[in-house]
Amino acid sequence: MSKIMFGWAEADITPTKKVALSGQFAERISEYVEKPLYATALAIKSEEEQCIFVSCDLVGAPANLIDEVRKNLQGNAYGIDPMKVILNAIHTHTGPEFPRLQRTSFPFLSSSPKKIIQSLLPPGKKYVEKENVSNNPDIATPEETFAFLVERITAAVIEAFSKVQEGYFITGFGRAAVGMCRRACYNDGSAQMWGNTDTATFTELEGGNDSGIELMYVYDKNKKLSGIVANLACPAQCVQHRLFVSPDFWGEVKVLLRKEFGEDLFLLTQCSAAGDQCPVDLIRWVEPESSVNDPNIEREAPLKRKADPSMFDLSGMRRAGKRIADEIKEVFYHYLDGDFCGDAAFVHETTVMKLPLRRVTPKEEAQAKKAIKEYIDAKVGDVDYNDAAKLQVHMGVMKRFKIQDMQNVLDTEVHVIRLGDIVFATNPFELFLDYGNQIKARSRAEQTFIVQLANGGEGYLPTEKAEKGGHYSAFVSGGQVGHQGGEQLVRQTLEIINASLFKD
Repeated sequence: MSKIMFGWAEADITPTKKVALSGQFAERISEYVEKPLYATALAIKSEEEQCIFVSCDLVGAPANLIDEVRKNLQGNAYGIDPMKVILNAIHTHTGPEFPRLQRTSFPFLSSSPKKIIQSLLPPGKKYVEKENVSNNPDIATPEETFAFLVERITAAVIEAFSKVQEGYFITGFGRAAVGMCRRACYNDGSAQMWGNTDTATFTELEGGNDSGIELMYVYDKNKKLSGIVANLACPAQCVQHRLFVSPDFWGEVKVLLRKEFGEDLFLLTQCSAAGDQCPVDLIRWVEPESSVNDPNIEREAPLKRKADPSMFDLSGMRRAGKRIADEIKEVFYHYLDGDFCGDAAFVHETTVMKLPLRRVTPKEEAQAKKAIKEYIDAKVGDVDYNDAAKLQVHMGVMKRFKIQDMQNVLDTEVHVIRLGDIVFATNPFELFLDYGNQIKARSRAEQTFIVQLANGGEGYLPTEKAEKGGHYSAFVSGGQVGHQGGEQLVRQTLEIINASLFKD
């Protein structure tokens, strides 16, 4: 048992200029700031151990971002171990674009779909941007945004660690219906993200959902609430197509909680395994209030439904945020049955798992090349984001074929932290829900906080069922690792939790 100390910090990472918004194929330029973006840091320390969680209001926390933050922390005067820093993203699609590199990044292979398609165009054809993204002095470049993020996140880590003091925590559990499966299955065995369910060929949603919220309430030495850790199996993707900067529903949650508990309250948000989840109800489909420039969610003559407001709009975002905030308050006032814990077992284990790279065959690579050539040859006029979206699967196959000639495993950084009777387990994927559920169900910890998109952005990690169903999020181009790697991740994570951290 160790005396536990906690330190909080919050750094504003809101862009100071207009930015290209990340997360969609259509180029989007921010028109205003709906709510500020933050990097929120929680440092946990004992005499022997430490961990610094940093939740970022970004689409991802890729390998190059954590690497640069750690580089900045080398030789720091505070005793911070850079390898004990964990960045995670809420996966908002209304945050700034910045260079995001994977562990398998090589020259050309890290290129965006836009750059790849440009390299394949014949003379006389060009890529036309929907917005003037590339050569507009009023828009921050991805490189300057990246430098800004590194500087601000590093500052948050140092501030949080420098402020650690003895404190207490109590864990809680709540429920809020926010995340739902976003993959529809059909009677021919296929599946589709955002698939239309208003058809006789629809059979079921591919996976389940998890409405649980894992909660940790942190208190200062005087037993005053200082911050809350909230872990939910849903990415922050309500207003994902819109033209403003926003932390999505987590921003709404923070506003509501600070109204209740004071403006000095910190909120550390974590996305649990949710690669196949979203806030949108595919069964009770409610049309977006205005165009979203996404062919995957267009519906012909959709029926009117009595349901939540559209979860592609601010109205839906506010409903989701209120649901979460109300439940966090309800648990705090009525359902915290544990004692203030200031002395606890605290162990932080870091491992690099060698997960098998999802591979493609020479035949698949040849088919992808052929499909791209035929598409471009048949295309009348120039190309744009719609073409990049249609060809991204084939381009991903070509990239993977090159990568697998140079490596056959993905070095996957995983952190497992025991704090008293609970455990945090991280991964760098958009991990499908089933894998997280397997870990939670078999973990010996009283509560298991799964943290996806942490210290890396290695794409979707689908189940075998999803791979067979196909479509976006399950194609080989969507992620570095397939279901064999997912099963290995589950086994090895559980081995650390059950055989090492909770072996007694």
